[in-house]
Amino acid sequence: MGPENTLVAFDRGAGSGADGMELDVHLSRDGRVVVCHDPTVDRTTDAQGPLAGRTAAELAALNATLRYGADLEHTWAGPRAGIPTLDDVLMRYPDARVIIEIKDGTEACAAAVVGSVRRAGALDRVCVGSFSLLALLAARAREPQLVTGAARTEGQWALYRSWIGLSPGRVPYRAFQVPQQAGRLKVVTPRFIRAAHRVDIAVYVWTINEEADMRRLFDWGVDGIITDHPDVAVRVRDQWVGTNNHDGTTARRHAELVTRNS
Repeated sequence: MGPENTLVAFDRGAGSGADGMELDVHLSRDGRVVVCHDPTVDRTTDAQGPLAGRTAAELAALNATLRYGADLEHTWAGPRAGIPTLDDVLMRYPDARVIIEIKDGTEACAAAVVGSVRRAGALDRVCVGSFSLLALLAARAREPQLVTGAARTEGQWALYRSWIGLSPGRVPYRAFQVPQQAGRLKVVTPRFIRAAHRVDIAVYVWTINEEADMRRLFDWGVDGIITDHPDVAVRVRDQWVGTNNHDGTTARRHAELVTRNS
């Protein structure tokens, strides 16, 4: 665990043995892609106001490591860090797989994300997601080789199709990043996973912090979990791989671990 969406947290996740990271992005005032969950800096830094009202350099100078935890309930006493750019993250972790969630849902942010991914030479290790279909359509149009997740509406249709035994069909996305459950609606089930895998679409599930949930999802065949506790998940993953496949090759493909931004 570490202060969310900071290099401090990503360092800790990478050091724990996670295969990759999930992060959230917006655009700064000067058009740089910056890594932050909220449209304002109030919750996670020592400043206030809209994130888009500051330049990337100004955001980097803020203290984004005041607190940590699912509800920022803990005071952070470790190294200090500001809000990083996406360029910073992609260059700092050249081998990590990265799920980039476009939070503001705009074409401008999508275009800037594609630019960052290209500069880093990271097309082969990045998946771009967003609830916004507009943002994902823009990213796909700008870079056809970019792997994208399903937008909210695309995921809903895929889920409905799975209920009647159908795969998502021929679709422009290659992954789902989904919660186990949305309200009363169960999203991730063995049937949904099988439907996605029939057309080679990966299923990543967030945010999985309990060991029993991790084991159950690995047993069901998910391609990865997104967690706030990579140290715990690494242990569970490695135990699961060892139990289900002696050399780990096949099992590990369905036991990837992505550390969440915190």
